Amino acid sequence: MEVRERAVEEEKLPEVEETPYKQVRTYAEKKPVKHVIGQTKILAIINQKGGVGKSTTAINLAAALGAEGKQVLLVDLDPQGNATSGLGIDKSEMERCIYDVLLNDATIQQVIIPDIVEGLDLVPATINLAGAEVELVSEMARENRLREAVGSLRGKYDYVLIDCPPSLGLLTVNALVAADKLIIPIQCEFYALEGVTKLLDSMKRVKSRLNASLDIYGILLTMYDGRTTLARQVANEVRTYFGKQVFETVIPRTVKLSESPSYGMPIIQYDPEGKGAQSYISLAKEVVKRG
Repeated sequence: MEVRERAVEEEKLPEVEETPYKQVRTYAEKKPVKHVIGQTKILAIINQKGGVGKSTTAINLAAALGAEGKQVLLVDLDPQGNATSGLGIDKSEMERCIYDVLLNDATIQQVIIPDIVEGLDLVPATINLAGAEVELVSEMARENRLREAVGSLRGKYDYVLIDCPPSLGLLTVNALVAADKLIIPIQCEFYALEGVTKLLDSMKRVKSRLNASLDIYGILLTMYDGRTTLARQVANEVRTYFGKQVFETVIPRTVKLSESPSYGMPIIQYDPEGKGAQSYISLAKEVVKRG
């Protein structure tokens, strides 16, 4: 009797939904661009500290800029590939990724997946990227690999966003060299500014030796819960320290923002009327306004 009851209970267990993977197309199949592209802005979304909403921001800012009528390329430079899977791309089915651009002489056009959502193209990452840090060490012009690849796309996109790994290794150095400016997400929690000093030191070294134009584009407060004293204190501390470099838009901590990557959708598709979607739409408008 007991065995039968357990069997009935097991039958009632809900099935786990699989990620609705998107169909992968080639760059040659990209839809025609409907507007004239101005000066391309290459922005690296970076923080050596993990869990600060970096990939979440990369996905959702890129999608929100696309919804604003901009042409956006998101480059997933994180070996975890969260930006790739978060946009509904099956990493295991990728024949090429950003690794092949950095180390196998593939052109960046050969790995771009166009029109993930309106106005948004993706350069995916796979597990192959995990070995890139070691393999780049012995390569010539190792710090310039990404700049050379992404630089060939100037004039084809309004924005190129680079989702960086949570470290200060060679992949991150490639992003610092390739980028015009940096967006630094900082979570509104204890130790929020921990590690940012090292990041700024790395930025200054790259600026002095490899990329004279590199600077901070904006500081973004993420995971904000206005009900807690700590979040308000951290936000005030960051605004005091960085001043006008901090975006007015604050990204709230919401369940929907955490859920949307598992459905392979940016928040503006998954929960368009929610606080998370509205905050990223507001951020996109602020980015466009900053020029």
